[in-house]
Amino acid sequence: MSYTPLNGQQRQAKEATKHTQAANAQVKTQLPFEDQRCFEDAKRGFIASIDPLIIPRDNGQSAYDLSRFGFLAAEAPDTVNPSLWRQAQLNAQNNGLFEVVDGLYQVRAFDISNMTLIAGDRGWVIVDPLTSTESARAALDLANRELGYRPVTGVVITHSHVDHFAGISGVTSADAVANAEVPVIAPEHFVDEALSENVLAGNVMNRRATYMYGNLLHPGPKSFVTTGLGAALSMGTTSFIVPTDFITQTGETRCIDGIEFEFQMTPGTEAPAEFVFYLPQFKALCMAEITSHHLHNVYTLRGAQVRDALAWSQQINQSIDLFGDRLTIEFASHHWPIWGQNAARTYLEKQRDLYKFIHDQSLRLANQGYTKEEIAERITLPDELGQEFYNRGYYGSVHHNTRAVYVKYLGYFDGNPANLHPLPPAESATRYVAAMGGADQVVQIAQNSFDKGDYRWVAELLNHIMMINPEHQPARALLADALEQMGYQAESAPWRNFYLCGALELRHGLPAGSDYRATEGIARGMPMANVFQLTSVRLSPSAAAGMNLDINLILSEPEEHWLMRIQNSVFHAFPEQQSTTATVTLRLPGLAFKRMMLGLVTPQALLESNILTLDGDTSKLTEFTDLFESFPRRFPIMTPRPN
Repeated sequence: MSYTPLNGQQRQAKEATKHTQAANAQVKTQLPFEDQRCFEDAKRGFIASIDPLIIPRDNGQSAYDLSRFGFLAAEAPDTVNPSLWRQAQLNAQNNGLFEVVDGLYQVRAFDISNMTLIAGDRGWVIVDPLTSTESARAALDLANRELGYRPVTGVVITHSHVDHFAGISGVTSADAVANAEVPVIAPEHFVDEALSENVLAGNVMNRRATYMYGNLLHPGPKSFVTTGLGAALSMGTTSFIVPTDFITQTGETRCIDGIEFEFQMTPGTEAPAEFVFYLPQFKALCMAEITSHHLHNVYTLRGAQVRDALAWSQQINQSIDLFGDRLTIEFASHHWPIWGQNAARTYLEKQRDLYKFIHDQSLRLANQGYTKEEIAERITLPDELGQEFYNRGYYGSVHHNTRAVYVKYLGYFDGNPANLHPLPPAESATRYVAAMGGADQVVQIAQNSFDKGDYRWVAELLNHIMMINPEHQPARALLADALEQMGYQAESAPWRNFYLCGALELRHGLPAGSDYRATEGIARGMPMANVFQLTSVRLSPSAAAGMNLDINLILSEPEEHWLMRIQNSVFHAFPEQQSTTATVTLRLPGLAFKRMMLGLVTPQALLESNILTLDGDTSKLTEFTDLFESFPRRFPIMTPRPN
């Protein structure tokens, strides 16, 4: 739903209120800010960076730009939680190429994640080639400039999240992989998990990710300061190449360009498909994203499968058992390494206990009958864990991770029958606002609470008005102000970014956007079965109601036969089948078909260029493609969705 942007002072970002100033001042008394070990480790081994750190795209825009983060050199302002400000400084100010140990290097803060480069016998073995082609290429170019050119001789992808594989075309090519020149190693089920998470639910995740990673915000003390997980997210070109080798069991080894890898499988923890590995040559343990310098997400706010906090803890413990007596360095796909066996083991043990504490205490309270919301308010970390900066909630939070543990075991329903069949938000809001005496009365109640610093209650009250009347500008302006203050107080970067993006949209209106399209690189790498899965979730049941339609599909490059069927308002694609009663038969190359189904080219364009030929009733092709919906990228979050 569109609405009129706010005007004048209502539209402007505000200063921190006295309540926010007091809350952030209190944080300074609660944590050991005199501890500078992280700053020392984050700087260690620095070789060089790009100045200014701006990575361009071919279209003239920036894929990544850290040049606007100079404000982080100052002391924490009242508009940022000082603990989060510290993390923002560590993430952004320590960028470039670093030596972990001779022969093992990382490029940090060229993206939200790190790219690791290992000097093999002939070239570079790349670990986790970032989110975008542009960032990955810039990282590789920096290493070659400073350390001498080396070809890429292998790629290791630790897990199925996009910031660890989608820049692969910046370090190698699909042809080099297909010709067995560059092996690509990934964990078992990587392809299905990467594509199911980033494609099947890709549009809704991407929309929520604009909030979580602050993509709508400009860097500044009243706006974006960090993602917590890294300095910022690259907004460049994504790609996908199917790996050539999959690790399936803990204990498997590979020798890649003379470098020995020992793998430990860690599925179902931070990612559905993930491994960590040990490098005996360097006595170095790569923990992928299983450990990092913060509390991670048991449930990520952009949306994803709830993760298993207990398995997460157990896998860290297995890493300690397998490698703890052999390692002298621990490094990961985010943040900075830890040197020294004792320091690394202590870190691993406290990260292990962080997730187990959240798991165990959430279930302790659940078994006493507390709901997920009640549990979230009751659990705080003990000082032994919570006083370590690497356990702070800069990305995840204790509050939403405890709720995730509850949902993992018990689902969203709390057992109270009053919550079994709730009204949808707009219908519930209509009744609440009426019961409280109308929108103007609700705003007055909310203003009184705002003046007392009770911003959570303000947001809950005024959200009801937004669900029924976004044009009520006093309510919208006050809600934006309340969200902003909550953002200023948040220690979690995603919480801050969600609050501030919500305030931004309430003040300025819904940002313009196009329909969701998979990228060209994703289309090229996506297996055909996954294309059909995505096609299935785009089918409009009302458009397909009562339809029975068979279409034969004959593909070249590679040669494949499929039967596509619409039946019972469901789309099916059956491999190696054809129908003798099909209404139409399509013949075209596999990539062209994928591009057509993913909305990158029209059927008419393929027909006119003779790439697509068909037999039968040609009108059925248009009728078929019209059955599938396009997803708007910028659907409303703060206001009602269209009916």
